[in-house]
Amino acid sequence: MASKVYFSDFRSRNSKENKISKIKKLFKAANFENNINKKDLTAIKIHFGEKGNDSYINPVFVRQIVDMVKKAGANPFLTDTNTLYYGSRHNAVDHLNTAILHGFDYAVAGAPLVIADGIRGENEIEIEINLKHFKTAKIAGDIEKADSMIVLSHFKGHGMSGFGGAIKNLAMGCASPEGKLEQHECVKPTINEKCIGCGKCIASCPVSAMIIEGNRSQINYEVCIACNNCFMVCPESVIDLEWENIGMFIEKMTEYAYGAVKNKQDKVCYINFLMDITPDCDCVPWSDAPIVPDIGILASHDPVALDTASYHLVNQQCGFKNSSLGHNHEKGEDKFKGLYKKIEGDIQMKYGEEIDLGTMDYDLIRI
Repeated sequence: MASKVYFSDFRSRNSKENKISKIKKLFKAANFENNINKKDLTAIKIHFGEKGNDSYINPVFVRQIVDMVKKAGANPFLTDTNTLYYGSRHNAVDHLNTAILHGFDYAVAGAPLVIADGIRGENEIEIEINLKHFKTAKIAGDIEKADSMIVLSHFKGHGMSGFGGAIKNLAMGCASPEGKLEQHECVKPTINEKCIGCGKCIASCPVSAMIIEGNRSQINYEVCIACNNCFMVCPESVIDLEWENIGMFIEKMTEYAYGAVKNKQDKVCYINFLMDITPDCDCVPWSDAPIVPDIGILASHDPVALDTASYHLVNQQCGFKNSSLGHNHEKGEDKFKGLYKKIEGDIQMKYGEEIDLGTMDYDLIRI
């Protein structure tokens, strides 16, 4: 049976058609208030953006969701989890400071901020899932304990999953650092023979898993936590990933998404923002130029259907030739394969359907 996905484009000629109005209309059209009970502690799962990034979801838009949740009689809080890599969101104090810097304070967003896995990422609950790769998933304690959840996702490219939407937001965004490591550890970095031994990767490694040996950097894989800091900072691009395992990584990620919502049947709602569709995750401390025009906002109760519809809408666009998009610029061509030819990003949806996270079959309802 097809899932309903509600869609509003960004065309606007009056105040009743602005983005704020469209968000409220989508919330009402999808009947999200029926999934939230009075006095629920409602997690609004959001990515606050790495310091230096500016393509995260506008906190003014988030405020509209906060107000709608309050109107339904629930108590919303904005939340995310600490990162595995060492950036501006690795612990709760830095994370909160970054969120406030990016406008997610109470005066703007209208809700308190809670870093769901605690000050150092140790607040986790193991959820039994019994799937192919994992028997349990390590989910942030305060997300698991929330009564209901609204998942707000910036749909964009991603260097390991092809693209990131609702499924990735659930998987990485709701996992503790240990849970993130479980997902990442099958795709650890490798260093080729062109390494010049500059040492920048060594300085970036948070667990001292790298040394210079024979004028080249070497990795101690027993210590490596697969944070991929070294992959990001290498000036010579000699650090790569174990691409043969990337499909396994995406499946593991999808299983974690399943674990994040397993105990919230009919209590999770999803909204994808298809704007500023950049090549990279909002975890990077920059925002590259978009690869396609802004498209619109989508809402659904089904994360698989929502991401499938978002994926199709992006691929229906003409790609920007002055962007990172190397090829596949024409309508109908896979834009994310144009960015990352080694990644089959749609494994997220196919495997998500296989494990009953949702269905790829959807009806797109224009609002």
